[in-house]
Amino acid sequence: MMGMRRLLAALLLLASFAAPALAVQPDEVLADPVLESRARAISAELRCMVCQNQSIDDSDAPLAKDLRLIVRERLKAGDSDGQVMDFMVARYGEFVLLRPVMSWRNALLWAAPVLVLALGALAAVFGLKRRRAVAPQSLSADEEARFKKLLAEGEGTLPEGR
Repeated sequence: MMGMRRLLAALLLLASFAAPALAVQPDEVLADPVLESRARAISAELRCMVCQNQSIDDSDAPLAKDLRLIVRERLKAGDSDGQVMDFMVARYGEFVLLRPVMSWRNALLWAAPVLVLALGALAAVFGLKRRRAVAPQSLSADEEARFKKLLAEGEGTLPEGR
């Protein structure tokens, strides 16, 4: 029983080290806690273009730091959260959003692979049907006579090497 408690304590200690470390430097933190909390919330929604799978709040990349500073400058200038997000999207495109806005363009982007596969499957099905539908053509009288002549001439002789 005592060994199980030690194991559990060791696992909890390891789990505490596995928590994501925020990359925000002390010199970036705003003096106003309300503005800082808004900056952190916005930074958690923006993608680091270097890391691509991290928010700028979690990334140590220099670009992420620059983006965090821009967010804080815009908030200090009086922009709303929505205005800051709109500014970042206007400047860097929708890719900067960790959770992109649902639009027809995005839906088409996600549906395109499925549509391509469906069109390919249809093309394969119709191609197979067409191949089966083509009946073998019979030889004309001249072609049949020529074929019989070639068979008669070549009968009994094999090409060399066989």
